[in-house]
This record gives sequence, C-alpha cells and structure tokens, in this order.
Amino acid sequence: MDAPEPDTPFAAVTAQTGKIGRIYQAYLDKSTPFVPYRWAGTALLFVLFALRIFFAQGWYIVAYSLGIYLLNLFLAFISPKFDPSLEQDEGMEDGTSGLPTKEEEEFRPFVRRLPEFKFWYSTTKAVATGFVCSWFEVFNLPVFWPVLVVYWLILFGLTMRRQIQHMIKYRYVPFTVGKTRYPGAAK
Repeated sequence: MDAPEPDTPFAAVTAQTGKIGRIYQAYLDKSTPFVPYRWAGTALLFVLFALRIFFAQGWYIVAYSLGIYLLNLFLAFISPKFDPSLEQDEGMEDGTSGLPTKEEEEFRPFVRRLPEFKFWYSTTKAVATGFVCSWFEVFNLPVFWPVLVVYWLILFGLTMRRQIQHMIKYRYVPFTVGKTRYPGAAK
C-alpha cells in the first residue's frame, strides 16, 4: 500500500527527505552495537584527513579547529552528566552531600554528559566536515602552524589537568578499565 501522491512540489521534497532520513537513521541504529568497527572507520577517516593536511601542506586552521572541537567533545565524554561540584554546592544549602561518603550510602553509577554513540557520531561528522573543507581553497588561511600546535598542546594540558583534578577530588573514573568486575555481572 503506497502513500498518496503529494499535492505540491514542496510536499514531495519533504516526503523524500523524510524517507531518506528514516533510512539513514535505520543504518545508524544498526551500527550501534559495533563499537570497535565504528571507531575504526572514524580513525581511518581521521588518518585520511591527517594525510591530506600533511601532503597538501595547508589547511592548518581547519585542523586546529577540528582539534579544538574534538577536545571539547572528549571533555564532555569524560565528564559526569551531573556535576558533583554543583550538586555539592546545592547540598551545602540543603545540608546534604551529593556523593556517597560511607559504605551504607547508595551507589550511583557514572553517567556521561555525552554518551559514547553521540561522541562517535559527532566526531565522525566533524572529521568528515574537516576533510571536505580541506579541499576548498577558501579555508586555506595562511597561518604559522607551529604556534597553533603549541597553543593546542597548552590548551590540552591545562584542560586535562583541571579535569583530572576534578576526577580525583570527586572520586570518579569515567572508564571501565581497571574497575572491579564481579563474576556473573552483566557486561
């Protein structure tokens, strides 16, 4: 049973766009459980982008912008959804504490501000956009790239130091590596 024919050209375009969007979303949904393969594809795309920048000897501002955006995504990925420092400030007003301090208190799992799938999807879109931008001369702005690299490294060092201090202060680990696994527990 087919849908009725749209009345206007705009309605026809909207119907086709919606259909393509649903198909695209179905493929995204099917790719969800294949985490290593998704990240391998993104890594391959990133390597292609890096090779393009290296061999073209230009588009450093595109690479720098991509680096800043990826750093922002990574910080959101390793940050808790509910910031303990803000909850602690609110708890001081109420007279309660945000995090469990004793064995009897309830365990609260780490919930990311940016889930893994959205992190992967945003990273892939950003790298693809950067790769496409590296083919247009309008984005090839003349910059002295060593300054951009040093500035990005300083920015990375400072923000990661602050984030690690936050993780130590509020005792949370955003990664499952090194955490205790109990036999029979769901993965």
